Amino acid sequence: MQRRMPSNTVPSSPSSSSSLSKDNMVPTVSKFKNLKLIKLGVLCVLCLQNSLFTVLRRYSQGVLKETYSKHEVLLFGEVVKILVSAYVIYGQQRVTGSFSSHLRRLAMTAQKMLMLSLIYGIMNILSYVALKNVSAGIFTICAQLKILTTASFSTLMLNKRYSWTKWRALFTLIIGVLLFSEPMWNNGELLSTDSGNALFGSAAVLTEVVLSGFASIYFEKVIKTDTDQQLNIWERNFQLALGSFPVYLAFILSDGGGEAGYFGGWSKVTFALAMLGAAGGLLVALSIKYGDAILKTLATTGAIILSSLLDHFCLGGPLTIAMVLAGCVVVTSIFDYSFDKTQEQSMIAPVLSRIGSSASLKKDVCIDDAERQSLINEEIFEDKGN
Repeated sequence: MQRRMPSNTVPSSPSSSSSLSKDNMVPTVSKFKNLKLIKLGVLCVLCLQNSLFTVLRRYSQGVLKETYSKHEVLLFGEVVKILVSAYVIYGQQRVTGSFSSHLRRLAMTAQKMLMLSLIYGIMNILSYVALKNVSAGIFTICAQLKILTTASFSTLMLNKRYSWTKWRALFTLIIGVLLFSEPMWNNGELLSTDSGNALFGSAAVLTEVVLSGFASIYFEKVIKTDTDQQLNIWERNFQLALGSFPVYLAFILSDGGGEAGYFGGWSKVTFALAMLGAAGGLLVALSIKYGDAILKTLATTGAIILSSLLDHFCLGGPLTIAMVLAGCVVVTSIFDYSFDKTQEQSMIAPVLSRIGSSASLKKDVCIDDAERQSLINEEIFEDKGN
């Protein structure tokens, strides 16, 4: 039966309608493919950065026995992120008024990022308290729960729904990481502590795990759904680094500069470590923008395997058959999660308004939650140089 068109609608020929849909579909599908490539590239670079940072830190503190303050390294990284973000913001030329006034406006409206900085500072304190009261092995086991807390907060705060395949992949990922790190937690020396309150230490590490999941999803929510201020990723990075600066400065002052004194014990390796840490902060923000907090967690987990391989071949670290098999479980879990095909089929509203809402197009252009939200974000900031 032919559908009757309203009297106030100008009919269009089927050929012209089909041509319009196809013409609009070309840039849309291309945008989906570009998004996948960007997301994969950012996650791979983040995984490599985490691995290099871990191995270089072990070389610095385990081999060279450098005595610099870790808070000074983190503070230097925040300064680098402030400078890089400010440079990119200046290059985008999307500010109204002077550049300095725009930076002052960003600093005055950084309350949400300041809250995140305080959460990271609290997590730092909780890690210190936990390691004073429980063993490194127990701390490592509990830390793997960050994967589940991140996924849980994602469902609560972002209303994301994960398939059973993804949940199964996350559970097997935790098991794989625990088996891979077995030389650490199944060690008599690491499982014992001379003094401390085990219950207090366990509560501290579990609180840190919960805060870690909340902070990751809170950052993702601010980046992707907070359109009131209409700030792009570099402006949010600037705010976050600016809020973190006084937090790490307070740690340095309270610690008296550490064993080597204020900014003592630095070397070229320390400087490289600080630069890698700054790059990691920028990459985390990009990974959340183009992916989500879960994919960022997967990249970080994958870095455990890669850093252990680098540690074995470069620094003579342990690598057993059980670790290799556990590594295979981790890699398989990451692939199971990343290439799960049981995703919710949905369209992006701005794209629908451009290409129409025909059933055939809905079937052809189906994407997952992360890609959908990223494309929504691109539409919001398309005219703002993001």
